[in-house]
Amino acid sequence: MAQPIEIICVGNELLIGKTLNTNAQWLAKRAKTLGLNTRRITIVGDNVDEISSAVREAIQRNPRFLITTGGLGPTFDDKTLEGIAKALECKLEINEEALKMVKEKYRKYAEEHKMKSELTPPRVKMAKLPEGAKPLFNPIGTAPGVIMEHEDATIVALPGVPSEMKAIFDESVASLLKHVAGDVTFFETNIEVTGVIESEIVPLIDQVMHNNPYVYIKSHPKGAERISRIELHFSTTDKNSGVARKRVSKAFVQLSELIQKKGGKIRPIKTEN
Repeated sequence: MAQPIEIICVGNELLIGKTLNTNAQWLAKRAKTLGLNTRRITIVGDNVDEISSAVREAIQRNPRFLITTGGLGPTFDDKTLEGIAKALECKLEINEEALKMVKEKYRKYAEEHKMKSELTPPRVKMAKLPEGAKPLFNPIGTAPGVIMEHEDATIVALPGVPSEMKAIFDESVASLLKHVAGDVTFFETNIEVTGVIESEIVPLIDQVMHNNPYVYIKSHPKGAERISRIELHFSTTDKNSGVARKRVSKAFVQLSELIQKKGGKIRPIKTEN
């Protein structure tokens, strides 16, 4: 069984609809390809109590990894680490390694843009981590990511800026998830179905999933039901990549044949990375 992770996305802009939560989508997909299962995604505002509550509730569900995004910057409303510290009942303290990272970033900015490199309180704030936490180098931005262990969970805090979040994850976090997942391989494929409405496909999906218990099939309607354009996503995980591929291929063939008997047409869709 794939190890569970939870994702907490922090930011008022997500709750009011100003910003699309692409971070959660990207992280969930990356986790799946690494062999882990995203069990829950939570969105909270820039509020210490809300963040703290979300973290405590997540930990009670015993995820192997808890990943947060957003709220690591220098401004007054960047509250994520404070919320994590409150949830874990520990203090925030200046981490010397994180401080060096922040200091070096501003030194380079000063050289490139002829600006002051002094460590003002807002800049030092980015180096205040929960006790026992370690910084993760940010190759693009200023605020370091943060990683710490709590009971059986690894907590990772990443910036909300997508490019920074992705860079830190790929450089410092992905290998940890892959190590925990072991040799588990995720395999998926997509097809587009036309000529059959979704309500007619549902019982066919149920039949194929019953015959292929390790394969999950999800339907995604792409228009009004009368248009009958539906994307079907097949996925499975296994320690043997060959087995995973054969499982999906078998389910794909079975469902395709059933759909074609209903008068539907099948078109493969390239899976996005």
